[in-house]
This record gives sequence, structure tokens and C-alpha cells, in this order.
Amino acid sequence: MDSTIRRSADDCVIYRKIINNTDMEKLQKDLDRLGEWEVENAMKINLRKIKAIRFTKARVKDSLNYSLLGTLIPETSSCKYLGIILLSDLIWEDQVNYTVKKAWKALHFTMRILKKGNNSTKSLAYMSLVRPILVYGAACWDPYREGQISALDRVQKKAARFAHHRKNPNWETLASRRKLSRICALFKA
Repeated sequence: MDSTIRRSADDCVIYRKIINNTDMEKLQKDLDRLGEWEVENAMKINLRKIKAIRFTKARVKDSLNYSLLGTLIPETSSCKYLGIILLSDLIWEDQVNYTVKKAWKALHFTMRILKKGNNSTKSLAYMSLVRPILVYGAACWDPYREGQISALDRVQKKAARFAHHRKNPNWETLASRRKLSRICALFKA
């Protein structure tokens, strides 16, 4: 197989850098091999979950025409992979908005459950249930726009007021946690 394959649990991603038609043909051959493997191993690939996406900043007019087992793979402009929303133009606004919304839900749930809890319990609940949502995958989607950064920080400030009745407890900032995750990802690469 010439293309790169990434597997996790029941998900599989096949990708390659496309520069010319030869690269497109190689990717289609690899998709054909995947179809053959499915038949040989009596596996069932859910054709409704398969998507083709092109990551580029360039304006492209021709559509992607890849197929698997004779079924045309639909092209999309966004997809979710391992909980991170990927857009074809590599803009992370949807991921940041999704993260903020999910973190607010988790924080409000925590606040309802722990109304009468002590400060250390509230703080521990934030650190365990909400903050992981705010930093998950941040090495790739770390925002640079002030509005997105402040939207993320508002969640932590609200949690600080809930847990400690003040805006700035001795918690590590989200920006420093995102920076650390970028450095760790770079070190692992």
C-alpha cells in the first residue's frame, strides 16, 4: 500500500499527498486494495460513514472521484476524526466553538451537581471533567484569535468563581497548557 493508513478502534483513515494524477491513481488503487481486503476477510465497511476530503487553501473546482467497492465516496468539506473537527480549509473555528459548547455543558452539569460541595471538590471536578475538554487535541487546533481564546478562558474563569469565589485561583492558564501540549507534540514528532 502506497498511502498512509491510520487506525484507531473501529476507525480507519487512508491519506496521501496529491500533487498530480499519478498520486490520485495510487490512492484509488489503495482504496481498491482495501475493498479486496474487506471481501477476503469477510469484513463489512459501512459505506455510509466513508467520506473524501481535500485539505487545501487553494480554490479547486474539480471534484474528488474516489470509489470503494464500486460505490462513489461522497466528498465533504468537514469531518470529525478522534473527536476533532477538521475543515478542508484547515480553519479551526468550528472545533473551538464545539469545544467551548461542550465545556460549558460539562461545567453547568458540574455546578448543578456540586452546588453545596466544598471548594476542593469543586476544583477537582473542574480539573477532572471540564478542563480535559478544553485542552483535548489543542496541539493541532490551538487558537490564535483573541475571540476564540477569550471564549475558552471564560469557561475557566466561571469555574474559578464557582470553586474559589474568585477569578484567578492558582490554576495553570489554558494558554500555557496549550503551549505545553504543542511542545510535547513537537518533541514526539
